[in-house]
Amino acid sequence: MTALTLEQQTAVQRRTVAVLSLGQVLGGIAFGATVSLGALLAADISGNDGLSGLATASVTLGPALCSIPLARMAARFGRRRALTLGNVFALVGIAIVVLAVSLRIFPLLLLGTLTIGAGNAGNLQSRFAATDLASPQHRGRDLSIVVWSTTIGGVAGPLLLGPGEFVGHAIGMPPQTGSYAFSFVAQCAALILYLIALRPDPLLAAQRLATAAAAVTGVVREDKPVVARYAIFAIAGSHVVMASVMAMTPVHLSHMAHTMHGMDTTPADVSALVGITIALHVGGMYALSPVFGILADRWGRLRVILLGQALLGGALVFAVLANDQAWGVMVALILLGLGWSAATVAGAALLTESSAPELRTRRQGRSDSLMSLCAAAGAVLAGVILSNFQYAGLGVAASVVVVAIVVLSPLARARAAEAG
Repeated sequence: MTALTLEQQTAVQRRTVAVLSLGQVLGGIAFGATVSLGALLAADISGNDGLSGLATASVTLGPALCSIPLARMAARFGRRRALTLGNVFALVGIAIVVLAVSLRIFPLLLLGTLTIGAGNAGNLQSRFAATDLASPQHRGRDLSIVVWSTTIGGVAGPLLLGPGEFVGHAIGMPPQTGSYAFSFVAQCAALILYLIALRPDPLLAAQRLATAAAAVTGVVREDKPVVARYAIFAIAGSHVVMASVMAMTPVHLSHMAHTMHGMDTTPADVSALVGITIALHVGGMYALSPVFGILADRWGRLRVILLGQALLGGALVFAVLANDQAWGVMVALILLGLGWSAATVAGAALLTESSAPELRTRRQGRSDSLMSLCAAAGAVLAGVILSNFQYAGLGVAASVVVVAIVVLSPLARARAAEAG
């Protein structure tokens, strides 16, 4: 296939963003339910709250293991094959989790959440796929639109915990796994969508355009490794702050529910409190991402990354000072999501445009892998910190990472103007 004309590129990019956005809606349903239930299922099956972080660690370790292989697969065969393979991983993982809960086998539960996490590596890659054919002045906007679309599925996922219990009971699924039925259907729909509609493949089309441009102009795009390294660090650090605090929030809220309701506490009380709080958090993660994308295009990537750190810092203040109030935890989780959104959108745009085309996909895979690996380690440590130092101690520990991102920002500041 020949390289696209400018008009064709614009049309393909518009179609690509639409397809990726719908795919993120469907994928968000599955991942939102997994994030909400993982820690609760782990604590229930293991009988130890300290081990609850292992479920979130597993779901974040999945992308750490699979992001680089999926990125290499995308570079060679295109985004479509990589994204659909991610859907297959998620479907297998959902089946394993339901089986693990039915048999009450803790290691099998971790394997299932790990496999679902491997599928989420495809969802992570979608935001980079939105930049393959994007024009430089709209790169942040297009990326953020795809990130924003996850709001619908991500908010719906936790809110389906209650209806999921009803559906699961009706069809004979184990307790607390009913919402995975919705997740399975959503992942099947996303797989079919990518197979049919993601054509032409945006990454393969972008590679042809880059090759044609280099042949005509003889100019090879400059690479900015210092900026790329800082972008990777900012993305990974912001993600580990968000993931470690969010991972322990369902367990903390479960304790709060028992404190508020005493012996009369029911699983429905816990599910409602956790579902609403996580839904607000996921809304914060995605709802304003187009705003942050536009700001990143206009203000510069680094400024929006630092805005994200300010929001994360505010979230940790509430987590430390108002953690014994439901409203305080909700505010903390909303701010946590907003800070993550700003840093992730701006960081991903910065990483993409500071990398030469031949290095871009490889660095994107490394970024996703490092981000997920750090989050997995953070989730394990978060469980230990929660058990020993309570929720406030977790907030204090996470603030160290925020400070590091801000302190190291001058390393990229001198070149930020060159990168966009």
